[in-house]
Amino acid sequence: MTGKFENKRLRRIGIFGGTFDPIHNGHLRIALECREALSLDQIKLIPCAQPSHRDAPEVSGEQRLAMLSLAIDNVDCFSVDDRELNRDGPSYTVDTLVSLKADYSKTIFYLIIGSDSFQYFNEWHQWEEILSLSHLVIARRPGYKDDLSSSIGKQLKDRFCSCDEVRGCEAGKLVNVDVTQLDISASQIRENVKNDISNQFLLPNKVIQYIQKENLYK
Repeated sequence: MTGKFENKRLRRIGIFGGTFDPIHNGHLRIALECREALSLDQIKLIPCAQPSHRDAPEVSGEQRLAMLSLAIDNVDCFSVDDRELNRDGPSYTVDTLVSLKADYSKTIFYLIIGSDSFQYFNEWHQWEEILSLSHLVIARRPGYKDDLSSSIGKQLKDRFCSCDEVRGCEAGKLVNVDVTQLDISASQIRENVKNDISNQFLLPNKVIQYIQKENLYK
């Protein structure tokens, strides 16, 4: 459904998934800025169990879930959702959205992905069905203008709208949100741990302490 509607009781929830191996400040900043740009009521961080497009995470789902919970401790607008960890098989986004729709009535969902991921969005499992269940929020670094020039961007060009316009639709729209580009990667954090290099200011201190306590990524 992509038509306009009026219902002030509908909640707006952002969905931000990933392996989060580990969660870091770059992830958290993107989620926060998307929430503020779209006036979302909540952001759900959903750790992936079995990614279909990349190698398996280095640590267990339970450990990644614990790090997520520590990272957003006392942040009221963020929550952690473990439904993908509790589901067998590859972690397909479309299955997650179907499950969320069943659990949360009177709710509009906003799926947050990066500009790089959007370039291959038409290769995602049942990507068209995703757009029937959620809006697509493309988090991009300032000055990045290639979303519309990609093949999927050209195919979906009529669905792009502004942050204000997307609030009047239930699903199927695309909106760009410029976010602060923090040059932080989970792979570099893992490499730092292996080489005894400090990760201070790259991820929350509680997560650093957990990694040290559990002896992760050594």
